[in-house]
Amino acid sequence: MKTSKIIAAAALTLLAAAGAQAETYEGVHPLVSANSRATVNAEAVAAAHSANPYADGAESGAPAIVASTADRATIRNQAVAAAHSADPYAEGATAGVAPIIASTVNRDAVRAEARAAARGNALAL
Repeated sequence: MKTSKIIAAAALTLLAAAGAQAETYEGVHPLVSANSRATVNAEAVAAAHSANPYADGAESGAPAIVASTADRATIRNQAVAAAHSADPYAEGATAGVAPIIASTVNRDAVRAEARAAARGNALAL
């Protein structure tokens, strides 16, 4: 019985060793390029001296000047009108006074229903 277990273990070990094969190493692949060394060097120098297209913030340089076709007085008048108008983005306390909405509910009827609900009476719907 002991020998059969040893033979079974040896067979499993051989199967595991045969199944476990590592990949073959093919080395570093050679670089293939159609450009000559001088062309690549010239492109690298041009890229090093050009502006960084990925820069942001203070590193991005001066912004481009945009020429406007609008008159200065027209822009000023629009700014003054916008400053004196209501703020369309206001929320909460800065939104100003809420508009008065007229109610169609009778005040005495609401008061009577509140008293009835406080006393535990059923509401008349």
